[in-house]
Amino acid sequence: MNRLKVKEIVEATGGRLLKGNPEDFVTGVKHDSRECEAGDMFVAIIGENSDGHSYIPQVADRGCRTVMVSHTEGWPEKTESELNVILVEDTEHALGDTAAFYLSRLDVRKVAVTGSVGKTSTRDLIYYVLSEKYNCVRNYKNYNNLIGLPLSVFQMDDTTEAAVLEMGMDRFGEIRRLCEIVRPETGVVTNIGVSHIERLGSREGIFRAKMEITEQLPAQEEGGTLIYAQDAEFLNRSRIEGAFGQISVGTDSDCDYVVSQVDDYGIEGIEFNLAHGGESLRVHIPLPGRHNALNGALALAVGELMGIPLEQGCEGLGKASLTGRRLRRVEGRSITVIDDTYNASPDSVRSAIDVLAGTDRDGRKVAILGDMFELGDSEETGHRAVGAHAAKAGIDLLCTVGKASRAMADEAEKMKPETMTVKHFDSVQELKDELRALIGEGDLVLVKASRGMRLEDIVEELVWI
Repeated sequence: MNRLKVKEIVEATGGRLLKGNPEDFVTGVKHDSRECEAGDMFVAIIGENSDGHSYIPQVADRGCRTVMVSHTEGWPEKTESELNVILVEDTEHALGDTAAFYLSRLDVRKVAVTGSVGKTSTRDLIYYVLSEKYNCVRNYKNYNNLIGLPLSVFQMDDTTEAAVLEMGMDRFGEIRRLCEIVRPETGVVTNIGVSHIERLGSREGIFRAKMEITEQLPAQEEGGTLIYAQDAEFLNRSRIEGAFGQISVGTDSDCDYVVSQVDDYGIEGIEFNLAHGGESLRVHIPLPGRHNALNGALALAVGELMGIPLEQGCEGLGKASLTGRRLRRVEGRSITVIDDTYNASPDSVRSAIDVLAGTDRDGRKVAILGDMFELGDSEETGHRAVGAHAAKAGIDLLCTVGKASRAMADEAEKMKPETMTVKHFDSVQELKDELRALIGEGDLVLVKASRGMRLEDIVEELVWI
């Protein structure tokens, strides 16, 4: 991060310097008191379960000399340190304002990525493509919300040439606010699914929320472009309006980038054909999942828009790896685990099952699947659809865990072939107790559920079998 003066932060946020030196500067911005150190500004966020202001004495003890606060109740008398204290109305909003000001001072090409499924994978693939030409950054860790994305911005400095920023949301207005902070020149939408339908009411609502990404795009003649995976219902030229340019990616022949002939080698990766502008080439991605063909094509489209030829972009894709627990191959003592516990939706679980089924393996293929959250009225139908998909996929054993996943198991039981076994567990602990009896040497085991199920604990158990 480049230096920011205290007075610049005050001006950017419309805040007030209660005490301290306006000429002092900060070299980092943190909201986690445990990460604060000398030179950082600590932003005291008021959360659902705690008030960050109560940690100001601790950050002062760690050498932090600048704090952003929204009140002075209860904490000043607990610290004797000399602090620069910036008072704002809302620290979360002011954090975004500070990030917007900071980013406006950098000469960075900015790509925003959203979608119901696949946005992190697509972000990562774009990052690898752009890194062939630019000093490129992406979100810090998985920071993609109203707090995390601004913190990711502060990871940039004058050496940064391009940024790929994933934008998450679970309600209207969030992507709008994130785009106000970033002001991207290019937007990417992976799909319109059912994630967060509980809050947004319908896929139409999800579409409207995702399309907030277009509100800050410049006009086409100024370089503004929306790139999307085309579908018949939402992501197409008949539904998307704006002065920005549009680039479509998909399997239909009328797309700008046409994906075809996808070969799925399971956890070994995929290959596909990509046609564009009279050119056709074979693309290899060392990542599992047929869905990554579209994600990779989106990345190549972004790259070409930003001056990277397709062949050079493919070299970047060949170096790709994914952030976090996304289809991560883990070798245990006697089995192989596909750890996909980062999160789950019906679409992403079906894709993960296809990876499991498509992997060439001598041992059994086992899926351990838990509840998918935030499906609202689609909860039962979503779980049943996954159960039906698992029954048809050609796997040997399906283990489901959790209350909602009972419907998944019931549907799979009704449709499964005789060669498949289905078992349901009401709790993760109940599943843990049976793991060694269920899993044997040589098995390939997929583990996937929504984050709240904490099935990463099951992965840790499996590696010791």
